[in-house]
Amino acid sequence: MSKKAKVATVDPVYQSTDGKVVITILAKPGAKQNAITDISEESIGVQIAAPPVDGKANMELVKFMAKTLGVRKSDVVLERGSKSHSKTVAVTGKSKEDVLGMIRSQIDTDH
Repeated sequence: MSKKAKVATVDPVYQSTDGKVVITILAKPGAKQNAITDISEESIGVQIAAPPVDGKANMELVKFMAKTLGVRKSDVVLERGSKSHSKTVAVTGKSKEDVLGMIRSQIDTDH
C-alpha cells in the first residue's frame, strides 16, 4: 500500500488558516505607473510608482492592491518585507479564487 505523498508546492496566493488570503509579492518600486506585471510560482510581480523611501512604496502597494482587489485599504495588510522587494500581503474579505481572478485580469503585458 502506498500513500500519496503530499508535494509541497509554492503558491504565490494561498488561504491561511485564519481565513485571510496571503499574497507573496515581488515589488518593483520607482516604476512609471502601478501595475501587476506577472505571476510566477513564487510571487506576483507588482511595479509601484512610488519610490522606496520612507515607506512610500509600501503605502502605495497596499493602496494599489486594495483598489485592484476591490476591498478597503484597511483590509490589506503588509505582513512581511517592509524593507525588502519580497513582500507578504494579507487580504481579508475575499476568497483565494476571487483574488487570483482579479490579479490575473490586471496583468499588464506591456510592462
